[in-house]
Amino acid sequence: MTAWLTRIAPDQRSRDVRRDLNGTEAAVGLHRRLMALFPPHAGKDARARFGVLFRVEDTPTGVHILLQSAHEPDLDQLPTGYGKADTRSLDTLLGALRPGLTLHYRCVASAVRKPGASTRRLYNLPPVVPLHGADADEWWLRQADTAGLKPFTHHSQPLDAARGTRTPQNAPQQQRIQHARTQFDGTAAITDPELLRTKITDGIGRGKAYGCGLLTIAPAREPA
Repeated sequence: MTAWLTRIAPDQRSRDVRRDLNGTEAAVGLHRRLMALFPPHAGKDARARFGVLFRVEDTPTGVHILLQSAHEPDLDQLPTGYGKADTRSLDTLLGALRPGLTLHYRCVASAVRKPGASTRRLYNLPPVVPLHGADADEWWLRQADTAGLKPFTHHSQPLDAARGTRTPQNAPQQQRIQHARTQFDGTAAITDPELLRTKITDGIGRGKAYGCGLLTIAPAREPA
């Protein structure tokens, strides 16, 4: 299992950066920008083939883009003046996972539920219902369990939805994209390292092409 983590510190003076990070089409635009760092003509669902996951987050030094992939990205494909970027392998971190190890985690995910057909008809619900507050927390705790984690602490923060429009291949019209997003942070112990490796590389939940689902971890210095 090989994985790469790229951190991009975008230069807000760049018109390309402003287009990728702001506005109603930002999620789709950034997806296209990052996919351009990988070999073209990869066929159907190149995102999954290259294991591409990303998120945008605020840091003490400004906005950063985190990009994880199973293929090393070609950073020369970023526009001139886009910002500073560096890539490192995650293989050592993933190889060191063991049961009982305490971690800090962060995941920006689209917490949703899918009501059954009869429930949708009865309550006039859409096929996918975004979750918020305690319902989102419960969703995350279930996801953490299936990811081989036993949370000690967790904190959730609602974020703006990922929005945009896309034109699927061979589709006659554009498709509206919208994924509710919640950021989950906390500490947890590893219960199943193999499950955790799989969830880190595969991502969690819906909207993986548009800034959702990336789970990042770091060993905790002290037990939680």
